[in-house]
Amino acid sequence: MAYDLQDKLVVAVSARALFDLSVENRIYEAEGAEAYCAYQIQHEGEILEPGAGFSFIQKLLRFSRRVREAGRQSPVEVILMSRSSADASLRFFRSIAYYEMDITRAVFTDGASVASYLKSFQVDLLLSAHAEDVQSAVESGIASGIVCEAGSSRRQTEDETIRIALDGDAVLFTDESERIFQERGLAVFEEHERINAAKPLKPGPFAGFLKKAAELLAGDMQAGIPSGIRTALVTSRCAPAHERVIRTLREWGIRMDEVFFLGGLSKKEVLRAFDADIFFDDQQLHIAPASEVVPSALVPCQKNGKKLEKTQKAGKSHEIRKYSARKLSGKAEPVYSLCGNEW
Repeated sequence: MAYDLQDKLVVAVSARALFDLSVENRIYEAEGAEAYCAYQIQHEGEILEPGAGFSFIQKLLRFSRRVREAGRQSPVEVILMSRSSADASLRFFRSIAYYEMDITRAVFTDGASVASYLKSFQVDLLLSAHAEDVQSAVESGIASGIVCEAGSSRRQTEDETIRIALDGDAVLFTDESERIFQERGLAVFEEHERINAAKPLKPGPFAGFLKKAAELLAGDMQAGIPSGIRTALVTSRCAPAHERVIRTLREWGIRMDEVFFLGGLSKKEVLRAFDADIFFDDQQLHIAPASEVVPSALVPCQKNGKKLEKTQKAGKSHEIRKYSARKLSGKAEPVYSLCGNEW
């Protein structure tokens, strides 16, 4: 009988999201794929350092192990999906074994996109450093984020609770309401949300993932398994735009453990205090500072082939979150390493 992923939270993670491959990526950028592969083979015996997504994946797998030890079926499946070649992959497996991570399934595409295989593996979430794969995943309705390479990559914590923080508009919800803010300003946006407070927001790319994660990681006190997850909504909304959010979550049957209506305040210190294992947001202006203190991932908007643009509206510069696979418009380089070639 075939192994069934139907009742599992399936997370696909790229090698560069899981491990620190900054040296290897520089070799690829400068010398190409053959040099990259040769370097990996030459250093097969060396253990890779943790990457930005390591802590989140490690906690998922530790919770899954506790569930199995209690005699229950594992609720989590983590699959390594990389654009590397299989020939260069032995160092990844050696590092996975060293950290005692239960990752046994993998996909290596030798430079091709992994996006076309996501539905084959029933993936609920993709964490990758490759922008093209993330964009394709989001377009196909799969929660996905571009993992940021920042100082939080080496984060270690004794807390076993899986702490997931998400932005609201364009992440947990669609960007339908926020487009009103971008195009018509704050006053019109707030009035629109006040009038439509009883009308649920439409689900965004992370709605399904969050609900499934909350259900599968809830734990079972009778079996001695405490809840493995704690969630936080960290949004720039504030009153009077708060009520529609609360009523939407109530309509969906989703209970967030913590909710922050920041009204434009910086999210960085809140995320530091929450101690998030992963934070998802669709705007670089929030992701850049957040990634300094917690692992963070950029969620591209669902608009194929578009670039991030800026328009002047009422004397302010509003970011229309359209995604560029290589860089952000108006900047010589990204504030941090957003993406690049993934091998």
